[in-house]
Amino acid sequence: MSKIFVIFGATGKQGGALINFILQDEALSKEFNLRGITRKASKPEAVQLKERGVEVIEADMNDPPSLRPALEGAYAVFAMTNFWDKASAEAEVAQGKAIADVSLTAGVSLMIWSSLPNVTKMSNGELTTVEHFDSKAEVEDYIRSLNFPSSAFFLPGWFMQNFWDNFVPKPKMISEDTVLFPFAWPPDMRMPLIDIGDAGKYLAPALRDPAKYNGAQLVSATAFYSAQEIVDIWSGVSGKNVRLATGDEVEQFITHPLQRDVLRPGPLFLRYGYFGPNGDRDLDWTLAQLDPADKLTTWEEFLVRNGPWDFE
Repeated sequence: MSKIFVIFGATGKQGGALINFILQDEALSKEFNLRGITRKASKPEAVQLKERGVEVIEADMNDPPSLRPALEGAYAVFAMTNFWDKASAEAEVAQGKAIADVSLTAGVSLMIWSSLPNVTKMSNGELTTVEHFDSKAEVEDYIRSLNFPSSAFFLPGWFMQNFWDNFVPKPKMISEDTVLFPFAWPPDMRMPLIDIGDAGKYLAPALRDPAKYNGAQLVSATAFYSAQEIVDIWSGVSGKNVRLATGDEVEQFITHPLQRDVLRPGPLFLRYGYFGPNGDRDLDWTLAQLDPADKLTTWEEFLVRNGPWDFE
C-alpha cells in the first residue's frame, strides 16, 4: 500500500517541483500517494494537480485545527513557509511549529522542512536582522527537538527564478548592446544558484533512505557562481553585454526599502557567505549524495531554456 506524502506549497515553486519530481520517478511515484496542501483548492494550479492524480486538500497554516485532516494518515511531510507572505518572523515560526506539532500528533515518520542557516548564530550575534533566515532555522531547531522517527532539512540557495521575481527589478537596456543587471554585487561575490525546479533531486536521498539521512541538512545549489560569472554567462547566452550595476546606478531600481537589502551586497553574503563559512564543504557533501542520473540545471542551461532574452 502506498504511503501518503503531504506536500505544503503544492502550487508553489518548491512544493510544485517536488510533486513533479515524484510523479516522474518510477519508484517514488509507486511508493507515495501525494497530497497537496493549498489554501484554495479551486484555483487553476490546484485543479491541474488533481488532474494529475494528486489529492488536494485545503488547509491554512495560520489555523492549526485545519491542518489535522490535511495530515491525517500521513507517512511523510514536506513543509515550507513563505516569510514574505506576512513579512513576520513571529508569524513564520508559528506556522512552522504548528505544522510540526500536528505532524507529530498524526504519527508522521518523515518530516522534511525547508530551512535556511541561522545568521544570528553564524555571525556570533553580529547580524541579527536577517529574519527570513533565522525564522526558518528556529523552526528547524524545534523540529529536531520533537524527535520524529526521521527528519531532514532542505536548505536551498538563491533561486535562479529570483531574478524574475516581481519583487526584483528587471534588467534594463542602457545602450544598443549593453544591459544593466540591477544588482550592485561585487564581481567576486559568490552566490549558490539553484533552479528550484530541481528541488526533488536534492530531496530524493532523504526519501529513498530516511534512516541514513535522519537529521541531515541538504544544502542545495547547482554550484557557487561569482557575480561576474552570472553576468558573463548571461552575456554569452543573450548576445548582449550584461554588466553589474554600480551602487549609484542601482538606486534607480529601488522602489521599496527591502529591495536595497537584495540589490546591494549585505554583510551576510560579503563576510559570511550565503550558507556560512562551511558552505563549500556542505554543498559538496550534498552533491555527493545525489543520484548521478539526476542532472542539475546549470545557470547557462536555465538561461537558454528561458530565453530568448529581449531586454527592454
